Amino acid sequence: MAAEHPTAFTPVTFSKYSKRVLLKTVLDCSDGGLGFVDQKLVIGGWVKSSKEVFREAAVPADASVRTAGDALPRRAKDVSCIEILQSRIPIVRSLLRMLYGNDLHAGEKLETPVHKPPPPLPSTTFLVVNDGSCVASLQVVVESSLHHPGQLMPTGTCILVEGILKRAPAPGKHLVRLEVEKILHVGKVEQEKYPLTQKKLPMDLLRKFSYFRPRTTTVASVMRIHNALTFATHTFFQNHGFLYVQLPTITTTDSEGFSEKFHVTTRAGKSEDKKIEPTEDKETDGVSLETVKAAAVEKRNIVKELERSESNREALAAAVQDLKKTNELALQLEARGKQKSQLKKDKVHISENFFPQETYLTVSGQLHLETYACALGNVYSCGPRFRADRIVSAKHAAEMWMVEVEIAFAELEDVINCADDLVKFLSKWVLEHCLDDMKFVQKRIDKTSVHRLESTITSSFEKVSYTAAVEILDKATDQKSQRLKRLKFGAALTDDHLSYLADAIFKKPVIVYNYPKETKPFNVRLNDDGKTVAAFDVVLPKGGVVISGSQKEERFDVLLSRMKEMGLPREQYEWYLEIQRHGTVKHSGFSLAFDRFVLFTTGLTDIKDVIPFPRSLGKVSH
Repeated sequence: MAAEHPTAFTPVTFSKYSKRVLLKTVLDCSDGGLGFVDQKLVIGGWVKSSKEVFREAAVPADASVRTAGDALPRRAKDVSCIEILQSRIPIVRSLLRMLYGNDLHAGEKLETPVHKPPPPLPSTTFLVVNDGSCVASLQVVVESSLHHPGQLMPTGTCILVEGILKRAPAPGKHLVRLEVEKILHVGKVEQEKYPLTQKKLPMDLLRKFSYFRPRTTTVASVMRIHNALTFATHTFFQNHGFLYVQLPTITTTDSEGFSEKFHVTTRAGKSEDKKIEPTEDKETDGVSLETVKAAAVEKRNIVKELERSESNREALAAAVQDLKKTNELALQLEARGKQKSQLKKDKVHISENFFPQETYLTVSGQLHLETYACALGNVYSCGPRFRADRIVSAKHAAEMWMVEVEIAFAELEDVINCADDLVKFLSKWVLEHCLDDMKFVQKRIDKTSVHRLESTITSSFEKVSYTAAVEILDKATDQKSQRLKRLKFGAALTDDHLSYLADAIFKKPVIVYNYPKETKPFNVRLNDDGKTVAAFDVVLPKGGVVISGSQKEERFDVLLSRMKEMGLPREQYEWYLEIQRHGTVKHSGFSLAFDRFVLFTTGLTDIKDVIPFPRSLGKVSH
């Protein structure tokens, strides 16, 4: 009676575009892949670890048994007595060579034993291979007769193989294994140069090898979570009737009004572009360079006459000093003239640039998104945003991805509810679609990660005004609060202040709203008190601020007043003012710092570890 399989036979599905089976297809099944046993698979991946097991060579069935002393080389014909004597007794060999030379036995040549290295013992190589599709790896078994083990075993080696999936003889870490029948590809590794040969490398060291670090289990898991959150973001907004809009990376406008920006130019490195600010000196006002040079010539002649006469040394000293000052004034006027000329050249050079005006990498696409919200209703965008702030922080990078949202006919409360729903939707999506990766994160990175997501889904977010938050922080007396700077109304809440509210005070997500107008961008709607604006932040435990949003100012006169208060050039924002003049509407939106949300999800502490190729102050990772 045939043995029954514990699970039903499942036909394997090959990847359409690479003609191989993803390990996720096999190993993420509830039976651990047993349903695919005895099927032929083609798998490809990278070696995580390896082991070679030797076995003794089989003795041929027709081989005669020899003793340890039976070391004579065999000949095709019978061995003569002379050959035996000369091989066993050295003096006989010498006498024979004296008599016959090298041609022994009248032309019959003696076979000289050739010592060849023994053939390598046959072995079986056990490889642990991962293809990046899941956390789990597959054990791959290769016989030495198929390929040299030394080329397969180094960590990082890429293989593409064909074989039969078999049940593991002694189920443990691996329930199934692939017994290879054919080697299709081997991507070799230079072991001495490959950086991932160590068992475990710290995250800060891995950043130096951004092109290799996705091969580590930690970074691979983070990137799969990153991918799932990206898909979930689009799913959320598409399911709620939002339209996706692509926004420009290059802009002429600072959306916030007080951000450091990266300048975009095609004339970088050219000396003409280096602007020199003109120096102001009251002593040079109204004095021409030609006049000063003429005076210097006259005073130089006076000095020469005094030097020839040698009659009045005091007069000579005074004349020399006077000439020196005149020369200094001439140099100063000459430098000032060059500076003015340089500024005129710079104006010409801007027009010669790719763009005929100053352009920057965008800090935010919010202003551009508002124009589409005032035509299409509910819109969103995803993309990189750039800040040239010269700060070093574990939660800041020069290039970060933002999800930006704008909702027409919505007020502050509406957009807060949207942000609340989005955070809960993303948290739930990760737990449902990345459970294996989250289990790995929980085991290796942060034990509280899964619980934190579950708590975020079920908890009601605490809402507290800026004024109340300042009062709470002022009354705090625990040890953590002592390290925080005491605040008065009008001061900006730092990330440390906001994180303290979520981590220590409320111990759940917190929404802080109604900030002082001085701390928020110019286009945030002014509240009736004239001091605060309709802005909010969503702060997550161990994640900090992940969402910042606001209701936008739709009143034209108030918007102009706010721009004047902040000293913003009206001509730069004239296009934005147009949408307030023509058919304006109340609208609200927010920005989700996507990389920070990945940081919150995984429990990692540095944002550079969740960005594939991070850019930060003084560091560009390839």
